[in-house]
Parts: sequence; C-alpha cells; structure tokens
Amino acid sequence: MNKDILAGKWKQLRGDIKERWGKLTDDEIEQIEGRYDKFVGKIQEKYGYAESEAEAEIKQFFNDMKAKLKI
Repeated sequence: MNKDILAGKWKQLRGDIKERWGKLTDDEIEQIEGRYDKFVGKIQEKYGYAESEAEAEIKQFFNDMKAKLKI
C-alpha cells in the first residue's frame, strides 16, 4: 500500500487497526495519524517485533483491507 493512501484512509482503518493490534491504545492510534514510520515503530514497541516483522505485518494487514478500502 502506498504511504499516501495510508494517511488518506487512516480514519476508515482505525477500528480495524484496533481489532488487529489490540495492544495499541486509542491515543497511540490517534498519534500515528496515518504516518507509516510511526505505525511501524508502535508495532515494534508494543509487540517486540523487528522492523522487518512490523512492516510485514502491516503489509499483510493492508493486503487484507484492499477490498474494504476499494483500492
């Protein structure tokens, strides 16, 4: 997924993100604001993933969400 699309669709994805990564608080999701680098960092921090693992998780999530987002 394009990083610009992430920023543009962030509000639509908030509930799905909370469902997928329940350790993220609403405040943390708000702070990320669709910024890819912050998103990767928070996933790393909360789940103890390496950067590549966090990026792979996020990539899979967006692949799963493509139909919902109509992209």
